[in-house]
Amino acid sequence: MELFDLTAALIKLGSPTGSEQRVTRFLRDYLEAAGFAAQLQEVGEERSNIYAQVGEPGIVFSTHTDTVLPNLPFHEDDDFIYGRGACDAKGIIAAQIKAAEKLLAAGVRNFGLLFVVGEERGSDGARAANTIPNRCRFLINGEPTENKLALGSKGALRVEVVTTGRAAHSAYPQQGESAILKLLDVLNDVRGLALPSHHLLGETTCNIGTVSGGIQANVISDAAKAELMFRTVAETSVIKNLLAETIRSRATLHYIFECAPVFLEALEGFETTVVAYTTDIPLLINWGRPLLLGPGSILNAHTPHERIAKKELERAVEIYFEIACRLLNGQL
Repeated sequence: MELFDLTAALIKLGSPTGSEQRVTRFLRDYLEAAGFAAQLQEVGEERSNIYAQVGEPGIVFSTHTDTVLPNLPFHEDDDFIYGRGACDAKGIIAAQIKAAEKLLAAGVRNFGLLFVVGEERGSDGARAANTIPNRCRFLINGEPTENKLALGSKGALRVEVVTTGRAAHSAYPQQGESAILKLLDVLNDVRGLALPSHHLLGETTCNIGTVSGGIQANVISDAAKAELMFRTVAETSVIKNLLAETIRSRATLHYIFECAPVFLEALEGFETTVVAYTTDIPLLINWGRPLLLGPGSILNAHTPHERIAKKELERAVEIYFEIACRLLNGQL
């Protein structure tokens, strides 16, 4: 199967987080037919990572099989492939597999491929994959970096902010205590925080992703909550301390996910960048020293127009092949 056809086949097999198994089984069959020893690692009911290898891998290519919702149909033109996962990360999977096939054709016999579930929501696949025994020295992780080597990626902190109040008839608000108004005051103060910055990674950012509360307009709400996502450039403890000092006893904080910023390996001769998103790399520490590179732009990921340029896909195959050869020959 050629590069563009493989990308199309993967996109057509929709795999939103939690429902990745059709893609995983397709990849197992494809990689076994290509000459890899492929094994599935169960992550949950009807959910599996896949690890394929030739010999004892010194390097491994890795990315994720899950995508965000909603699913988008596949289509293409002369220049681009469109659909959910085109750049995040079905096209990357295809490019890594094609680079792997090129390594096989060149007689290389000490590398692998690791494709995990759940990256888009909590990275449970990466947590499980980190327990697979291996002697890998380098992890080549794939995310959309426009085929540039990322020197660093921001960390993440996801937190739920919960407020409580006392229900009452909205005609007599003095008889109640609005949890929604409390939450708005808290969120306004969070928006005013002076968040850390870093000379390489830039600014810490905060997104108020969801807000909910109340039951109807004529009832004073007795409960409200919001979910926030910080993209961090410092240890998450710094943000936690800021939140605790600002919010005090006005709300309850539930921390859902966190990981620290990551600084990555560089190679001479490659264009570099820094990315603001978080990857599975912090949870795959047992797979060697990490590099981060992939075709496509993160600005197209998670959007209604997700796409990847065919030229970038072809270039990614060559870049992945070159990086693998250099690392396996000790040329870091």
